[in-house]
Amino acid sequence: MIEPVLHYYPMPDGVVAFSTTRHGGVSKGKLATLNINPYRGDDAASVAANLRAVAAEIGTRADRVVRLHQIHETHCLQVTDAFFRLPAAGQSGQEEGKDAVVTDCRNVCIGVHTADCVPVLFYDPVHHAIGAAHAGWRGTVKRIVQHTVQRMAACYGTDAKDLKVVIGPAISEKNFEVGQEVYDAFAAAGFPMDRIARMHEKWHIDLPLCNQLQLEEMGVATGHIHQSGICTYDNSTDFFSARILKEGFGTIYTGIMLPGSDSFPEVKGIE
Repeated sequence: MIEPVLHYYPMPDGVVAFSTTRHGGVSKGKLATLNINPYRGDDAASVAANLRAVAAEIGTRADRVVRLHQIHETHCLQVTDAFFRLPAAGQSGQEEGKDAVVTDCRNVCIGVHTADCVPVLFYDPVHHAIGAAHAGWRGTVKRIVQHTVQRMAACYGTDAKDLKVVIGPAISEKNFEVGQEVYDAFAAAGFPMDRIARMHEKWHIDLPLCNQLQLEEMGVATGHIHQSGICTYDNSTDFFSARILKEGFGTIYTGIMLPGSDSFPEVKGIE
């Protein structure tokens, strides 16, 4: 029996928020063990088994776990009841090319895949809506978390000051060495470089802090932002790290789910 090991985050009202670890699954090699990302070249049966185990652990069905195919842009998927009435190809088509996702559907887990990039979860306790964003350095420069807050405002009436946010496992500033061109991209985008960048032998950038500053700029209260403080590079035995594993690696899934039930037909095939 698969017993997935998840890292849970504090959320009110029974909302489930978590990151998968590298423990408790069946994937092999650099994908070991709890990879649920179908786009990493993993064995399809292993991905499906891991997904079923994670879904059971959080109290939903495998076909209620939304998995994006991310491309380091700012496109956001809104998941509605109608999404689950689509055939598998239709759902996959909507997930394609998205780096953020929002929903107010109950018993539906939405999330993002990362392996050093920053996963960000959002919960609006007033309108009972949730979101998730994948913020690599490119997405951070493009301010994907701000786009996600704006999308939640447009879809659900979310006010940033009400949001509860989790910034999940990501590479830390001391391990995120970048070239001058990356430093220049952040500077050109108007980030406070004296706060987010440090010169060691080369420039290093604090991606979790960059995303927190963007959230605060939107009106999210500092006290409502939970930083996991987990560096994927330093904890690569527990969390996937692209810079450690180099290629052919699995990914962390950082997800969030509203409690409740649904009555949607089971139509999506599981990879």
